[in-house]
Amino acid sequence: MVPRRPGRPPLGPGPRAPQNGGFRHSGERNVRRTAFVCSTLALALALAACSPQSGETSATDATAQAAQSESERLNAWFEQKYEESLQFSPLRMSFLGRKDLNDQLDDVSEEAIRRQLAWLEASVREMESSFDYDRLDPEAQVSWALWKRQYESIRDGMPFLANDYLFDQMNGMHSTLPTFLINFHKVEDEKDYLAYVSRLQKVPVMFDQLLQRARAAAGQGIRPPKFAYEGVRDQSRKVISGAPFDDGADSALWADAKAKADALAEQGVISAQRADELKEQARQALLEHVRPAYERVIAWCDEDMPNALENPSGVGSTQPNGAEYYAYRLREMTTTDMTADQIHELGLAEVARLRGEMEALKDKVGFKGDLQAFWKFIATDPRFKFPNTDEGRQAYIDEATRVIDNIKQHLPEYFGLLPKADLVVKRVEPFREQPGAAQHYYPGAPDGSRPGIYYAHLADMNAMPRPELEVVAYHEGIPGHHMQISIAQELTGVPTFRTQYFSTAFIEGWGLYSEWLAKEMPGTYQDPYSDYGRLTTEMWRAIRLVVDTGLHAKGWTEEQAVDYFRANSSIPLDAIRSEVRRYLVNPGQATAYKIGMIRIQQLRQKAERELGERFDIRGFHDTVLGGGSMPLDLLEQRVDRWIERKKQED
Repeated sequence: MVPRRPGRPPLGPGPRAPQNGGFRHSGERNVRRTAFVCSTLALALALAACSPQSGETSATDATAQAAQSESERLNAWFEQKYEESLQFSPLRMSFLGRKDLNDQLDDVSEEAIRRQLAWLEASVREMESSFDYDRLDPEAQVSWALWKRQYESIRDGMPFLANDYLFDQMNGMHSTLPTFLINFHKVEDEKDYLAYVSRLQKVPVMFDQLLQRARAAAGQGIRPPKFAYEGVRDQSRKVISGAPFDDGADSALWADAKAKADALAEQGVISAQRADELKEQARQALLEHVRPAYERVIAWCDEDMPNALENPSGVGSTQPNGAEYYAYRLREMTTTDMTADQIHELGLAEVARLRGEMEALKDKVGFKGDLQAFWKFIATDPRFKFPNTDEGRQAYIDEATRVIDNIKQHLPEYFGLLPKADLVVKRVEPFREQPGAAQHYYPGAPDGSRPGIYYAHLADMNAMPRPELEVVAYHEGIPGHHMQISIAQELTGVPTFRTQYFSTAFIEGWGLYSEWLAKEMPGTYQDPYSDYGRLTTEMWRAIRLVVDTGLHAKGWTEEQAVDYFRANSSIPLDAIRSEVRRYLVNPGQATAYKIGMIRIQQLRQKAERELGERFDIRGFHDTVLGGGSMPLDLLEQRVDRWIERKKQED
């Protein structure tokens, strides 16, 4: 899982549209037109390579040169526009490792969103009037399509601006901002530290903008379930608990502020006296600005919580325009035109298939009893648990690091493109840690200077079964999210905006494909119970197709969804409830995983079938990852072009 990135501008939309944008499938007409132009150009180049006639070769060379010239012009324009887009989001700039505007926070008001949309609309009009699509090379045509889709996505999401929950137990600036300041605001000199303090001072403005939008949504009858308010209130209280807010141990933000100042003094950048002065400024900012802002968030939760549902259904039956909103979300998350009913039926079929594979594995290990008994055995036998102690938590981190290191050794056998950024495994910070919550990944810096982070929730080790450790490490780390996102960020042959493009079906589909791919690699899933863990997580994603659509399109309640999950999975109850609650506050997102995985598998099967002995696994993976994240239909076009090129090789 990749959480919402902080401060995502309109050109880097995140998985929570419409607040941060997203993606849509724009229909078959433009897709066919793009495919026709690309295939025509590819055919022309192929014929030129085979033809001895100098006139034809010269004409083709001229066409290729024209495409290169127009594409270079467009790519230069993309760089200019991407830089303009970043000015909307100081947080995004810091996330990318830049220090421009690093004393500022983002404007998250509705007015700011509309200004960004207007800017993006103007940029699309400028692109269409200034460049000739038919003269572009295939890669530039993909960039054109991606740029335009970002605008279309946000435009189509504007009617649902109030539908997206701004504060919930999974997402929201109340938890995102402290995580960001601790992990992504670099302090290398006094100016950086003063910028850190400035951001602390600006927290009330950002939170008040979000509270204003949340109140307006509640006035329309749109609010998250009661458990979401409870989660926000609990997390917010943790942020402002401890020193300097009370007599407890240092709060996470205060510990970070002290550590950043002390590090400057230890490095000789500033004196110890100046470090103390800077820490005092941070302390005052925490007390005078951060605490009141969080207190207002807590007060809002207490005020509106009595209006929230305790056993909620999804948006289709709890929001006034919920059915339309959910249809939009499915288009965004899957980048297909699949309906809720189609996704639901696909989920039911996948659940049935995976139950059969689990039955076979149960018989293989010699377990006597039915599948439910087998699940109970794995869920309760101590051999499948880490100790619920600090030693057990460290053992989990050590083992996850070990299996990732094994994969690293074999990457060159499966990939030509390899990431520069390293990967580390860390425990989630205490103020946002939740028992049983999903592990997740935060990308490293594009230049490789900061490693990617695979975060694990380790508050309750009983909710972290041993059999699932390996598969989750492959999904979140290598060859999953870290591999895909790092390669995308480090691409040099495409416009910069594409290195930061975010399509949930592509990214999460790749993560789930990676779980399956790892089975082909040496030294993985050697324990049959680890392979059972792989099946468990795939079942988990198949269940998501059923449960997400059940909640949001068929009127299921939280308890109905939990019951279905328990009947088809051995996942601990705490983890199941955390998952179902995640789906309730983030409609449609959970459907992207399995749909994306299946599409990537289908594309690989197509390539293997059509290329036979010419199929190259390294080339296939480099084709999938080498253009960055993109909607699934554009990915299919990219793979099809690669297949045709391979066929033409001698």
